[in-house]
Amino acid sequence: MPTDYARRLLAVERTADGNAHLGWMLAFVAGATNAGGFLAVQQYTSHMTGMISAAADGLVLGQSQALITALGALLFFTTGAATTAVLVNMGRQRQAHSIFALPLLVEAAALLVFGLLGTWLAGLHALFVPATVSVLCFTMGLQNALITKVSRSEIRTTHVTGIVTDLGIEIGRALYGMGGTPVAVNTVKLRLLGGLLLAFAVGGVAGAWAFKAIGYAATLPLAGLLAFLGAVPALDDLGRLRAR
Repeated sequence: MPTDYARRLLAVERTADGNAHLGWMLAFVAGATNAGGFLAVQQYTSHMTGMISAAADGLVLGQSQALITALGALLFFTTGAATTAVLVNMGRQRQAHSIFALPLLVEAAALLVFGLLGTWLAGLHALFVPATVSVLCFTMGLQNALITKVSRSEIRTTHVTGIVTDLGIEIGRALYGMGGTPVAVNTVKLRLLGGLLLAFAVGGVAGAWAFKAIGYAATLPLAGLLAFLGAVPALDDLGRLRAR
């Protein structure tokens, strides 16, 4: 049942399989959001390395708009991560079963707003790029902090630099082992990393195609997926409260 799968995916008691499946799903969402966001504003919003470089370039070249947009992106990504930490810690304090569901519901709401209001925002030229980048960076900060807390810093989903690095390390270990030196290759980690990379790439293709085909509404299915996943544990908690 889909509801049982959602409960397992966001259970308080974590398993390696649960972390992997959640990571793959969120990597797909991040890839789709990142690609769609680029088509909207010609900026990638899932990783902050480029934003820091853009801020530095804007400062040196005197491009105030680029500087403000990049600094705003950093601020909203950080705010998203902080929001996840607050929600998770509040849930733990109250011994809720939906502690990992709440950030997904907030992310779903943000993507829903972007999907519904994107066309309207596009008409406000002065606000369009900063507002769009801010919303998308906020959602990526939420998501990255969530999977970081869920997996105890083992999984990232909004950028692939670390994923490709770790994948290269494991491949290098395997190649070294082929020379006759016994080396234990972590096949579970290879499967996890390969899945994350593939999910992000497939999400990117799907997000770009969908945005090109239907515009801002392309984020609505992503919002619906996250809302469903988060709603199941949240409704379970509401049921427990009413039973008391």
